[in-house]
Order: sequence, then C-alpha cells, then structure tokens
Amino acid sequence: MNNVRTVSDTKRAFYNTHTRPINSIYRRVVEELMVEMHLLTVNVDFHYDPFYALGIFTAFHRFMQAYRPEQDVASIFDGLCKALEDDPQRYRHDAARLEALASRSPAEEILAWLEQKHQIAEFDDLQEQVRAIAHNPSFKYSRLFAIGLFTLLEIADAALVKDETQRVAALKRVCAALNVSEDKLQKDLELYRSNLEKMAQAQIVLEDVLKADRKKREEREQAKLAAKTASPADSTEAKGEATPGS
Repeated sequence: MNNVRTVSDTKRAFYNTHTRPINSIYRRVVEELMVEMHLLTVNVDFHYDPFYALGIFTAFHRFMQAYRPEQDVASIFDGLCKALEDDPQRYRHDAARLEALASRSPAEEILAWLEQKHQIAEFDDLQEQVRAIAHNPSFKYSRLFAIGLFTLLEIADAALVKDETQRVAALKRVCAALNVSEDKLQKDLELYRSNLEKMAQAQIVLEDVLKADRKKREEREQAKLAAKTASPADSTEAKGEATPGS
C-alpha cells in the first residue's frame, strides 16, 4: 500500500489551514514553493537542515514582501509549513539562528566555519550539521538549500555577493567544503536572483495598477458626494425660479 502524500494532499491541507484568498500574482509563487517543498520531503534521501529552513524562510519573505494585506503573510507561511506536516516555528527558529550567526561574523569567518577550519562559540550544533552534510554521500541537494547558503553569505557581507568575482569564488569554496555540485548551485542562485528581479518589477506594475484603481474609486466617490451635495441646492433654486410665474 502506497502511503506517500500527493501534491494534491498537500495543497488541500494548505487551503484548509489558510482559508483567506491569496492575491493572484502571489498564488503561483506560493504554490510553486509548496510543490518544491513537497517533492523534497517525500524523497527518501531528504533530511531537514537549518540551511534549507533559512532558504525557505528567505525565499518566501522576499517574494512576499509587498503582499497585502500584510497580516496574511504569517498565516500563509504557517499554512505552507503545516501543509507539509511540519512546524513553522522550527523554520523560524533555525533561520533566526543562522541569521544571528551571519550578522555577527564577517564572510571570511563564515566561509572558514563552513570549511570546518574555524569554530564560532554557541553554534557548535550547527557546525555538526555542516559536518554531517559534508560527509553524507547521499545528501539531497536542493535549490532551497542553496538559497540558505547564499543568504548566510549575503547577511555577512552584502557587498561580496553583489560582486560577481567574489561571489563565484566564495560559493566555489562552499561547494568544495560541503561536497555539493558547484555547477548546480551557481545556476540555481542565478535563477533565484533573476526571479527576484522579475518579481520586483511585477510588484511595481501591480502597485501602479492598484494606485490607478484607488484613484478611480476616489474620483467616483467624490463625484457621488458632489452630486448628493448639489442636488438639494438645485431643487431649491428650481423652486425659487418657479415662484414669480405662479
């Protein structure tokens, strides 16, 4: 008997958890991320790790940063994790720890930490996970894992990841340290950065459309109000004009 959850099961679970409608431009983003997470979690070689969590947390919030109503973002993220039968707080906690690690350490120190040449106090358990990944011949690499690693470097040194030469060199070291495909990782991150730019452009277009809609609504409301205000005066004036001829 096959008990592996299907994509349809996951989608159904999500929409049962987050019941509010999702704006059309973002629905595709949410569902594509959901499907990607689903396909990973049903793979026998997949194991959750904090870098994967940071990748999901970062990708989700960057693509959803202009979402309205803003208060729905947390509910959508919770629904996404719960649909995969996981705890959203675990993702938030692990992402926050890696963000804290990166924010207090220069990029070179982070790279040496990933290469297991340097230890950082309070994060020994995370370095154990780095070691486990590096020595796992069946480690299931994913785009989301790559985004997590990229985010770690980006927080540590934003200028480094913006400079192509430095970025490529740093990621080369990361791939060698963790025994993951440099070609796959570099391509996945190029696509990720390209998609972020496209989403930013789409958000600008959407905002312009929303502003135009708001302006039209305001103009219609003002026209209605002006019509209501003018009506009694017009009626009184009409009566006044009719009196001399009576």
